[in-house]
Parts: sequence; C-alpha cells; structure tokens
Amino acid sequence: MAFLIKSMVGNPLKGMGFGGGEEKAEEETPKDPAAAAGMTREEYEEYQKQLVEEKMERDADFLHKKAERATLRVCLRDKYRLPKSEQDENMIQMAGDDVDVPDELLKMVDEDATEEEEKDSILGQMQNLQNMDMDQIKEKASATLTEMKSKAEEKCSVM
Repeated sequence: MAFLIKSMVGNPLKGMGFGGGEEKAEEETPKDPAAAAGMTREEYEEYQKQLVEEKMERDADFLHKKAERATLRVCLRDKYRLPKSEQDENMIQMAGDDVDVPDELLKMVDEDATEEEEKDSILGQMQNLQNMDMDQIKEKASATLTEMKSKAEEKCSVM
C-alpha cells in the first residue's frame, strides 16, 4: 500500500523538484584514464607513447611531402621566370634542404620542357605547317574572307 501511494504521489512531485523520497544512485566513474580504457597503467602509458610517435611520424611525412611540392613549384618558377615565393623557400628550409622532387614529376616537367622547345623552334613551326592540309587552309581563308565581306556590306552603305 505504501508503494502505491509513493508511486502516485512521488512521480508527479518528482517533476516539480520535490523528489518524493527518491534515492539517487550515482555510478562511480574511474578517475584514472587507464582504468576507463580497461588497461593497466603501464599498458596505457605505452599506448599513449605509441600514439605520440605515430603522430610525429605522420607530421614528418606530411612536412616532407609539402617540401617536395614546394621544390617543384620553385623549379617551375625558375623555368618560367616567375617571381620567387618566400613561403616555398621557407617550407624547403624547414624540411632540411635535402628534399628531392619525385622522379615521376621531374619526368613530366622535362617532357613538357622538350615539347615546348620543339614548338618554339623554327623547325617545329615548319613541321606544324607540313602536318596541315593546304586545301583545308585555303577553304578556311576563303570562308573567312567572304564572311568579312558580307559583314562589311551589311554595315557599310557605300559598298
């Protein structure tokens, strides 16, 4: 009977802050993080040490990759005679100045350079002329000329 009265009166009063004689059961949370993780103190310290070492290794790899990219940008700036960037030079210095550009990227840059040199030379221009179809060039030139004449006639009343 007491249970019935307590449940009828206690539950509505609980929302109002009176509590109705409710007992609070607090769970004890372990203050030691090793105990919370389910490890011994030594295991936990070893685990934390491993995490720090892995993070340092990832950061070093990331810095090295950034320095490689900066080195490539410096090479491209030198090639195209663009202004130098202080940020790239600082990145290379932070990495220790022993940064090499990956071979694949160097091959790509060298291939581009040789292609551009071939296009810029007189022989390269002559080869481009040989590859073109002269009939097609004549057709394009005559079409352009007739188009220009028709536009001029539309705009000019004297013609």
